[in-house]
Amino acid sequence: MLNIVIFGAPGSGKGTQSARLVEKYGLNHISTGDVLRAEIKNGTELGKTAKGYIDNGQLIPDALMIDILASVFDSFKDSKGVIFDGFPRTIAQADALKAMLAERNQEVSVMLDLEVPEDELMVRLIKRGQESGRADDNEETIKKRLAVYHNQTAPLIDWYKKDGKYSYIKGVGTMDGIFADICAVIDKL
Repeated sequence: MLNIVIFGAPGSGKGTQSARLVEKYGLNHISTGDVLRAEIKNGTELGKTAKGYIDNGQLIPDALMIDILASVFDSFKDSKGVIFDGFPRTIAQADALKAMLAERNQEVSVMLDLEVPEDELMVRLIKRGQESGRADDNEETIKKRLAVYHNQTAPLIDWYKKDGKYSYIKGVGTMDGIFADICAVIDKL
């Protein structure tokens, strides 16, 4: 199986590129953001708990996210692989994901790091908020999310480099150009 961690700051294009990867390679896609938004929309207990963290620009507790991911991962039958979008976000989560996959005789094939300058991220996220109406895409919350990203999530780059799974992707340019760079990495696996 081809298990990909697609990585980058909020607004780096993870969802856009994931959709293209699903189409080209026949992979399943787990977006923790989409899973959590569905729980919130459905008013589940998980959704209510998650909403409190998200509204404050904070991350969801690790144990909760791993349980959710394991359940979704196990629901895919005859899968060619999975794209993990928005997870892991901390080294503890990366360790937990590695363990969860190992229990299933699987591993992360590659971590794709979509690198985008912060000023471009702000422009993209504010535009996305205006177009989609997502409440968490406002300037104050974006700044909190980017700070959390830099403090808690960016250290994963070194973790995946040490694990031999890291691949840098320039996240600015045309969507087709960025996708071609991603495919070049995947096709070598």
